[in-house]
Amino acid sequence: MSGDLILIDRFLEMMAAERGAARNTLTAYRTDLLAASEASGGLEGADAATLQGLTGEWAALAASTVARKVSALRGFYAFLEEEGLRSENPSSALPKPTLRRPLPKILTTAEVDRFFQVIEERLAVEHPSFLDLRLSALIELLYGSGLRATELVSLPHRALAADRPFLILRGKGGRERLVPISDRARAAVAAWSAHVPKESAWLFPSGKSHLSRIRLYQMVKELAVAAAIAPERVSPHVLRHAFATHLLEGGADLRALQTMLGHADIGTTQIYTHVDSRRLVELVNRRHPLVDLKPSRS
Repeated sequence: MSGDLILIDRFLEMMAAERGAARNTLTAYRTDLLAASEASGGLEGADAATLQGLTGEWAALAASTVARKVSALRGFYAFLEEEGLRSENPSSALPKPTLRRPLPKILTTAEVDRFFQVIEERLAVEHPSFLDLRLSALIELLYGSGLRATELVSLPHRALAADRPFLILRGKGGRERLVPISDRARAAVAAWSAHVPKESAWLFPSGKSHLSRIRLYQMVKELAVAAAIAPERVSPHVLRHAFATHLLEGGADLRALQTMLGHADIGTTQIYTHVDSRRLVELVNRRHPLVDLKPSRS
């Protein structure tokens, strides 16, 4: 159990820093994972059969509760796999909840523009702060390429080549994917790289390691405040969602988007089609010529 406690805390830290998970969600996940750890004899070494055995205890629970428990375990094992702490993911043995997947939080293009306006104003001075140069590179990569927070903060120093408009990432499950890098992002990274020590192993070093997810989360929140956007609406993951939603609205192909986001299942990517559909419905309700016509009464 002691080993599980450390891993669970690390997972919840990631959920808070990268996903901006609410306190209630973190508390519920912690309770679910600790209970599953005790019932299974330890999650760290549990196999698919062990996890499948847990589901027998959930028969009398509400569907929403089961869905939350499954979500907590799936997220936990995906985290272990992504961090290289497990080579396989046993959570495939868990039932797939039938509850509708919630729509992701998103920002409008105008709101994202305000992020970049703040950064541009800070960089317009004669000698920009190296911290603002770092912030510019981080936000350009986060929104411009849809990187996960973990992928972003742990980028190797030489991950981006000046003559190559893409980088190759190893994401969840050890899967490699090609991520396009915009000219803006490459320019921002080049400006920041001049301040990175040559001996550093990381593009965004901090102390003896790289920038933490929590610090990135704080920086994004601080930037939201400066851009007059409610900070509770923004997190690194929300900017990743914005990247995907805005690309789809701009006509991007769903399969191409799946590749860029690193989703193993296109069903995960398809959530963005629901976001786009909702936007279209709102557009029709607000802008259609018939909106102002009163219905005839018989």
